[in-house]
Amino acid sequence: MINKIAHIFSWVLSPVLIPTYAVFIALWVTTLSLLPVALRWNVVVMVWLITCMLPVLAIYVLYKLKIISHPGLNNRKERYIPYVITTACYLGASWYLHGIHAPHWMWMFMIGGAVAAALSCVVNVWWKISAHAAAMGGLLALLSRIALYGINVVDMWPVLSLAIILTGILCTSRILLNCHTLMQVVAGVVNGFFWVFILT
Repeated sequence: MINKIAHIFSWVLSPVLIPTYAVFIALWVTTLSLLPVALRWNVVVMVWLITCMLPVLAIYVLYKLKIISHPGLNNRKERYIPYVITTACYLGASWYLHGIHAPHWMWMFMIGGAVAAALSCVVNVWWKISAHAAAMGGLLALLSRIALYGINVVDMWPVLSLAIILTGILCTSRILLNCHTLMQVVAGVVNGFFWVFILT
């Protein structure tokens, strides 16, 4: 039962979904919430297509071609191509957001995610750092920046508190599933948080 719950959190809080969650939150809790609802949803859907659907389809093709043994990418040696694809998709999302004149901090969030993913790819040569934790660390950094910039239109403490709790649950889930050690998830959170925080 516990493993099943851990799997659910691992999929719901997957690195390919976090950018969509981040953009959705940003468009509803900041001054950007003044934009028309239809416009905001268009942006969310585009980010979802670029940072979720494209990597998922690529991973599915790699799995069918037997280049990777499992879509969950549990084998450290099989993560290189998916990491490169995910990094490229994050950069693509940044280019899209920059092109529609999104705020600097929003498209730089994607740059920060791309840098964290690229660093994870390099570290992965020696050590299986957690990409899940890095994505959540990036989300925490974005929420922190929104609060620090004072561009929020809602109280950020409940939002930040929920994000911190979910990060803890996700990291615990990855450990329970024997996907990572405590140090690997901690390093992942620090990796994602650091790059997004300093770049946004």
